Amino acid sequence: MQAGLLPPPPPVVIVLTVISVVGAIAIPFGAPQFIDRAIALELSFITLAVVILLCDRLTVRTVPLARLALYACIPLAIIVMVGNSVASPHVEMMTTFSKPFNAVMLIIGGYVLQGALIGTTILQLVRTRQGIVQNQKN
Repeated sequence: MQAGLLPPPPPVVIVLTVISVVGAIAIPFGAPQFIDRAIALELSFITLAVVILLCDRLTVRTVPLARLALYACIPLAIIVMVGNSVASPHVEMMTTFSKPFNAVMLIIGGYVLQGALIGTTILQLVRTRQGIVQNQKN
């Protein structure tokens, strides 16, 4: 790494950022009565991204908050996917493409990126675990 350059962010941070961007684009096209919950959800993704990006700088009783944030990503992604699957208006929109832009944003943000979040989170947890095991051997 060259002097003065920051290391690249972990893939999970990139996915969380893309989820937030897609959500920010999609929120104005959603139902106005749910805007407060949509904003809260997007803020949770942003918060997770920042905490994971700060890595070992934030700790609670010697446990890095980034590790706890990683464990929160998987259930959050599952909740989003299940929530989209049980919401009748969402299912109807995705199956009929009555509002094509909304349907595409919902599929991308609600399923594709959530799946990517689960995958990158597992990858990051495995890498973290391998690093811990490697340090214990040394």
